[in-house]
Amino acid sequence: MAMSHDLQLIFLGLLALASSLAIATDPTQLQDFCVADNTSNIFVNGFVCKDPNLVNENDFLFKGLNQPGNTANQLGSKVTPVFVTQLPGLNTLGISLARIDFAPYGLIPPHTHPRASEILVVIQGTLAVGFVASNNPDNKLFTKVLKEGDVFVFPQGLIHFQLNIGNTNAVSISGLSSQNPGVITIANAVFGSKPPISPYILEKAFQLDQKTVEILQAKFWTNNS
Repeated sequence: MAMSHDLQLIFLGLLALASSLAIATDPTQLQDFCVADNTSNIFVNGFVCKDPNLVNENDFLFKGLNQPGNTANQLGSKVTPVFVTQLPGLNTLGISLARIDFAPYGLIPPHTHPRASEILVVIQGTLAVGFVASNNPDNKLFTKVLKEGDVFVFPQGLIHFQLNIGNTNAVSISGLSSQNPGVITIANAVFGSKPPISPYILEKAFQLDQKTVEILQAKFWTNNS
């Protein structure tokens, strides 16, 4: 029986949706595991698999997430990542996590993860968190104050932040939907790029004068991971 026009449209729509989902996430594994071979000089989308006969339990183990990060920097925060580069067994699994330590009033500045959504749980302290929707239609801010045990999710690719609003240390754990989520810290990328973006572009984009742009470009932009 021939498929009706409406059914054809539905089928094509579902096929397009499935295809878009397939290319929007980390590749699906085709074997039990593909432990990253960090010694390989071959470049692929991900990491070359280590010889399965050489894989052992330590390839799936990361120790030290119980250790506080050093927050003695201008942001007052420290990210301890557990991505594929720290835990080779994550290769092709599409997941990772990070511990985030905050000094009193410490900040994780506005940033994005181009390849992952993030789910955050507060272990200790009180955090003000939020993300900004895309500029269609109005860059709406979604923000919340989180206490111990609260969970918040940041959709993939959207600008988000976390701020310790207490006068004591805070700790959170984040899970991410990629083995290598990437991070673009907005201020660092815009004002700290090498070579620098033309001041004229930044003046017009941020509606600033040339002197202010030059001051911002001359600053040392901290990487807290």
